[in-house]
Amino acid sequence: MIDDSSCNSDVRLTITIDADLEEIVPGFLDNRRRDVATLQTAMAANDLATIRLLGHRMKGDGGGYGFDRISEIGDALEHAAMRADLLAVARETTRLADFLARVDVVYKR
Repeated sequence: MIDDSSCNSDVRLTITIDADLEEIVPGFLDNRRRDVATLQTAMAANDLATIRLLGHRMKGDGGGYGFDRISEIGDALEHAAMRADLLAVARETTRLADFLARVDVVYKR
C-alpha cells in the first residue's frame, strides 16, 4: 500500500510490505538506485536497448517486491524506449529517482 497523495519531493511516501521481504528489499532498492545512473548513461548514449531491458525488468520485478510504482515506471520506460522517446525516458527516470528518494518502507508483521 502506498500513500502518494502529493508529488512534492519533500513529502515522504510510505509503502507497507510483508515482513518476509525485509532482508531483500534494501538490496532491491539499492539496485534501482544504480539503475537510475545506468538509465542516465544509456540516455546520453542513445542506448534504447539498455533502457528497454531495464524497464522490462523493473516492470516484472517491482510488484513482486511490493513496489507497484516501480513496475509502472518500468512499463513506461520500456514503451518509451520502443518508441525512441527520450523525453519520456528522461521523465520516467526522474520519476524513479524521485520515488526512490522519498520512499519509506514499513514491514507488516
